[in-house]
Amino acid sequence: MTAIKLKPVDAVVVGVGVAGSIICKELAAAGMRVVGIERGRMLESQNDFAMPYAHDELKFEGHRSDILQNLSRETLTFRNNMGETALPMRLHGSFKVGEVVGGTGVHWGGVSIRFLPWDFETYSRTVERYGKDALPEDCTSQDWGLSFDELEPYYDQFEYVYGIGGKAGNLNGVIQPGGNPFEGPRSRQYPNPPCGTPYSASMFKKAAESLGYHPYPTPTAGMTEAYTNPYRLMLGKCVNGGFCSNYGCAMDAKATPLTTVVPSLSKHDNFELRTLCNVIRVNKDSTGKRATGVTYIDARGREIEQPADIVILTSYAFNNARLLMLSGIGKPYDPVSNTGAVGKNYAYQVTSHVRLFFEDKEFNPFIGGPGLGASIDEFNGDNFDHTGLGFIGGAYINASAGGAPPIRVRPVPDGTPAWGSEWKKTVAHYYKRSFTMSAHGGCQSYRSHYLDLDPTYRDAYGLPLMRLTFDWHDNEKKMSDYVTRKAVEIAKLIGPSKISAHAVKGKYSIVPYQSTHNTGGAIMGADPSTSVVNKYLQSWDVSNVFVVGGSAFPQNSSNNPTCTIGALACWAADAIKEHYRKRPGPLV
Repeated sequence: MTAIKLKPVDAVVVGVGVAGSIICKELAAAGMRVVGIERGRMLESQNDFAMPYAHDELKFEGHRSDILQNLSRETLTFRNNMGETALPMRLHGSFKVGEVVGGTGVHWGGVSIRFLPWDFETYSRTVERYGKDALPEDCTSQDWGLSFDELEPYYDQFEYVYGIGGKAGNLNGVIQPGGNPFEGPRSRQYPNPPCGTPYSASMFKKAAESLGYHPYPTPTAGMTEAYTNPYRLMLGKCVNGGFCSNYGCAMDAKATPLTTVVPSLSKHDNFELRTLCNVIRVNKDSTGKRATGVTYIDARGREIEQPADIVILTSYAFNNARLLMLSGIGKPYDPVSNTGAVGKNYAYQVTSHVRLFFEDKEFNPFIGGPGLGASIDEFNGDNFDHTGLGFIGGAYINASAGGAPPIRVRPVPDGTPAWGSEWKKTVAHYYKRSFTMSAHGGCQSYRSHYLDLDPTYRDAYGLPLMRLTFDWHDNEKKMSDYVTRKAVEIAKLIGPSKISAHAVKGKYSIVPYQSTHNTGGAIMGADPSTSVVNKYLQSWDVSNVFVVGGSAFPQNSSNNPTCTIGALACWAADAIKEHYRKRPGPLV
């Protein structure tokens, strides 16, 4: 097949999700000719998420969802360790990758928490406080090469674009009552006030305070009041309709790329969005040191070459790493020799749950919204002394009312039969008489956890699938057990009749849903031998290629990644506009 070659542009952006939409907007506003390429289709919130169709569990939940990646065309293969044969993931389970304009940012749950300063310097701060022996065996976690203080202005920029609601806990170094006292210092207050406190979160808050903890309202991308963002796009106030995570917003009240950025791109004549186009490689010149553009397959099956001065990969973590491997950019990671960096340091997140059951109290689980609840950070990151605990890192604990669709949410205490009349009776009894507390934990990176190209399985275009090798490490199991027990202590003070607590144990399974917080594979750092991109998200090997997204995280925080991905997009766009355009070449 002979590729159709188009006219060159200043920049081509691959993947128009949270990161890609912001970069497209910022570069187009700076006068650059930009093409955004998205393999999914375009959605219109007023039509595709109109009531009552938006509240359809069978359409938007799990593997049935038509806004998720089509796994019959492209998936990944999975194994727990190098001694196993990886097999293809046929159904969405542990995580749910989007395949529409806006990507996974369309169906995200809206919790928007900045990473802690410790998250950016995990290695050096751990060694400084506890010594090298505190690091888990085979741990490959490393510093980002970028500090919290450097990224803070871009966190601020993202939060104002997305209208995040919350309460500052550290304003320019001054601790603020009612906020999170453990957060890094922020330069100004959130753009919107915090969410309200549902009954379950008020009980959690009271119990946590009695133990001396500092509960704070979980930052949310659900508008707590009507808001107009810096791109002059208006969002309505969240009505806490309950169908939020896994769903598009029927009220245009949840901040997503479709509500906060994409509509503003149509105002720029120098921007073009191409949907249903799947990029299969980044093209390079004869030296291999400069990208000349990308090649993609369009909706008609044609091979198209789009020349560009700058190529910016902003797709999901898996696909960013896969495109680099398919394009021969950077040295693939080899876990045996511990050399190379592309595919290195895949990390996930460790979530455990404590379910509280009551006989004399009722809640309204059907109503909820993004981040609607309260959290504590006493056991997050390195906010507590880890001496003698046998692990590093931690988790935030929260109680939230995110909505409980009746098909998916079936709360029963431990020991309940898995089916039959007794199970039905118990589900009906406890649906309104229970709520969940979660311990949302970070994950370190290890030599044996990585991404590479599968030697056997291929996608619809004949290209190798991405292979994921991952399992829980003892560090994460110990951390999960410790923090889950702390959550149980809070739960007991609330006074339920029954408690079901489940920390992470055994092998990691890709089957049950856990979180869509996959990171690594194209990590950032200060050393080109151990990272794929520099602090500006610029490829060490091909200087006119930038790789932006969760793929850049050298290890994963316990905090939800979307806010940091958005901040990195603002940071990288600024570097391209203010530095790279003026003097093309390595920025470090």
